[in-house]
Amino acid sequence: MGAGDVYDLGCGNGALGEALRARAGGRKVIGVDASPAMLEKARNAKGYDSFSQADFAEWTPARAPGLIFSNAALHWVGHHEKLLPKLARMLSKGGTLAVQMPHQNKAPSHRVWLSLVEEMFPGRVEKMGTPGVMAPVKYDELLSGMGQFRLWETEYYQRLMAEPGSHPVRRFTESTYARPVLEALDEDEKAALIKRYEEAMHAAYPVRKDGSVLFPFRRMFFTLSV
Repeated sequence: MGAGDVYDLGCGNGALGEALRARAGGRKVIGVDASPAMLEKARNAKGYDSFSQADFAEWTPARAPGLIFSNAALHWVGHHEKLLPKLARMLSKGGTLAVQMPHQNKAPSHRVWLSLVEEMFPGRVEKMGTPGVMAPVKYDELLSGMGQFRLWETEYYQRLMAEPGSHPVRRFTESTYARPVLEALDEDEKAALIKRYEEAMHAAYPVRKDGSVLFPFRRMFFTLSV
């Protein structure tokens, strides 16, 4: 880690403030988020010295960071081919960029929403996905020449508990990933799409006797030290 401050880019409600503080080695820990509501919650969390409201694409630190850390945030931001080299160039000598993003778009839980809506209601929903996530090889090509680069993926297994009247994976995805799909449809169309999605999820992720599902979820990690 370099000599500058620690920035939590996309700090959300501040859940990781204490963990970053414990590893900061006396450096200031600064939370950055585009959402005023999230920053208000983060101010009640422990570990941060200050906060900054900013769009990630426009954000510029006051001085060169020792660490830019981003957990489950940059996948909502497009144009990684421009953004990530820009972030890397901000780092102080010896500084590190550390990123984690979900990488689940090709899994049935996410892919089926898009394939079904295009089949049932062609052209109603713009082609979508997690805006910023590229293929892993693209990150290697983009960043490995800028310093010491490490990239890996991990698949986590989550136990999703029973949801009365619905498949647990549907409940898990409908309020986040699938929200733009569902918002484009009227109530009858939503009901028809959800019925088909539920059928597909029962085949892809079998429900156990207690109503729960063991759900695999893939995440991408990389670090770049300059």
